[in-house]
Amino acid sequence: MTLRVQILKQKFSQSLGLPFKELLPSSVIEQALSELKIRYYRRLFDPIVTLWAFLSQVLDTDKSCDNAVSKVIAYLAGQGVEIPSTDTSAYCQARVRLPEKLLENLFIQVAQNIEDKVTTEHLWCGRNVKVIDGSTVSMPDTMENQKAYPQPKSQKDGYGFPIAKIGVMFSLATGIVIAVCIDVLNTHDIELARKLYKFLNPLDILLGDRAFCAYADLISIKKLDCDAVFRKHQARPTSMREGKIVGDCDKLVIWYKPQRCPKGLSKDEFDALPQTVNVREIYYYIVIPGFRTQRVSLITTLLDATTYSTLEIV
Repeated sequence: MTLRVQILKQKFSQSLGLPFKELLPSSVIEQALSELKIRYYRRLFDPIVTLWAFLSQVLDTDKSCDNAVSKVIAYLAGQGVEIPSTDTSAYCQARVRLPEKLLENLFIQVAQNIEDKVTTEHLWCGRNVKVIDGSTVSMPDTMENQKAYPQPKSQKDGYGFPIAKIGVMFSLATGIVIAVCIDVLNTHDIELARKLYKFLNPLDILLGDRAFCAYADLISIKKLDCDAVFRKHQARPTSMREGKIVGDCDKLVIWYKPQRCPKGLSKDEFDALPQTVNVREIYYYIVIPGFRTQRVSLITTLLDATTYSTLEIV
């Protein structure tokens, strides 16, 4: 058993296209297992082999468990050792045994290792850009999942799968996911975003779509010594007469505090907001032959038009 595990670990760590050797070596996984005091039996699919096989499965075109187990068998076939069964049950049970906390800790460590490799040449105008977005994921239809992440009310009982809402922050320079938060389906993207702001570092720039372009959030991001570039929310009217022009299709404007407290903010948080905030509004046109011309408006707290030109932001 030990020999087969050693063969698989060596094969996985040297597999092309999977940078386990540099970013997720067995020593890192073993250290995480030790820190969490996770004990496991000496079996073919130990946590290290299972995790590597699982990641390989996710990244493969054929994402079936049969394909994942076939890879393991193929690796062992050329080494003259005992070949395991083609039954996928042992591998599937090993995946279920992987502790969620272990995956979370390894996720954070890998993200940090990649972020540490970022140099000045990878930055935008000398600053790190973080991108934020929201999406949904479906999960196995179990009682536990249905209770924690109910499916849409429009879905008939007994049909469909539990669905969770996820918020993600990733690095524009590396593409690596830095932080994830998970909640129920009816959670608004901006509620998830507010849980992710703590992962911003000073001088970061947060990039997002119109769902995140809210008055309170622009102020929260500025308080973290960061800046934001968001697509303008559709509820915000555009007035060409207001503001100070700083370039072509580029002007400085003053936003005023909303009259009513928006959802997601307590009364105390709303009362603490300043009465105004200075922002920069940039708009440009997307012209594609055969399609209707589309105008895109951006809102940013990057007020220095010399350092952050209109074209650079666009």
